[in-house]
Amino acid sequence: MSIDTTCRSLVDLLNMLEPAPEPSPISMTPQTWGWAALAILLLIVLFAAVSVIRKHRRANAYRRAALAELSVPDIPTAKIAEVLRRTALAAYPRDQVAGLYGEDWIKFLNQSSDILPLNQTLSHALTEAPYKTTPSNEDLRQMARHWVKSHKPYRSA
Repeated sequence: MSIDTTCRSLVDLLNMLEPAPEPSPISMTPQTWGWAALAILLLIVLFAAVSVIRKHRRANAYRRAALAELSVPDIPTAKIAEVLRRTALAAYPRDQVAGLYGEDWIKFLNQSSDILPLNQTLSHALTEAPYKTTPSNEDLRQMARHWVKSHKPYRSA
């Protein structure tokens, strides 16, 4: 009989227990100034990175436009010469580029990029392109694409 009374008293005791109180909600705001400083620093770095990327994209917009024009498969040689000339005028001072023609123009193209010097055939096709109608030249188009991608930007002294 003593076991039965003990069990009842334990069950009665368990029924008397109250549920544990719910904890107060945890704040998601930083509790120390270090987290706020880190957030401000990250915002500054993010802003600087975005502004550098925008400046770079703006500075190279002429390259993207030239590459888009040169991506046409059967572009005439005269158009290739025109795109190269416009790209050079956008990248370098007008007085340095505008008056170049013939061998001086080819020399400028060779010096302003890391491409191998143009062979005689491509040089001849490029210098004569504005003055006579010639068919599309895939090698010249590829050379022009490479020059647009790799020419060294002008740096003033």
